[in-house]
Amino acid sequence: MQVSSCPLILQVQADLRSRVFDIDISELARRSGVRASALRFYEQKGLIVSTGRRGLKRLFDSETVERLSLIALGRASGFSLDEIAAMLTGPGRPDIDKTRLRAKAEELGRRIEVLSRMREGLLHAAACTAPGLVDCPKFRRIVRFAGRDAVRPPRPRFRATPA
Repeated sequence: MQVSSCPLILQVQADLRSRVFDIDISELARRSGVRASALRFYEQKGLIVSTGRRGLKRLFDSETVERLSLIALGRASGFSLDEIAAMLTGPGRPDIDKTRLRAKAEELGRRIEVLSRMREGLLHAAACTAPGLVDCPKFRRIVRFAGRDAVRPPRPRFRATPA
C-alpha cells in the first residue's frame, strides 16, 4: 500500500498545510494594528472568525487581515459594526450592498459640504478685521447656521435589516 493513496494521511497532510498559515491573535493584532481586545469583540460580533486555538491563543487565517481592512474602511466611512457585519456575514466573499454604499456616499457628501462651509467660515473668522467676531456679519451667519444644526433632530441612520 502506498502512503499517498491512504485517505487518512492525505487528510492529515492537508490539515497540517492549511494550519501553517494560521496566525495567532497577537500576530494578527501586530499585522493589522487592531488591539487583541477589539479582535475578540469583532469575533463575538461575527465580523471575523477564528480557525481554532494554539494553547490559549485564538488562531486566524491570513485573509483575516484583509477582512479587518474592510472593517476599518467601513468604520472610517461611517458604517456601524452591525451594518458592516450584515455585509460581511456568510462564507466566502463579502456581500457588499451597492445601494448602501451609494447612500453612505451621499451622506458623506452632505457632511463634506457642511464641513467645508464651516472650514471657510472659521478661516474667515480667523482673518476677519471686524473689532469683534460678534460684529462680523459673516461670522454671525456661521453661528446661526451651526445653531440651526444643533437644535435640528438628527437624521435616522441607515439601519441593517435582519437577514
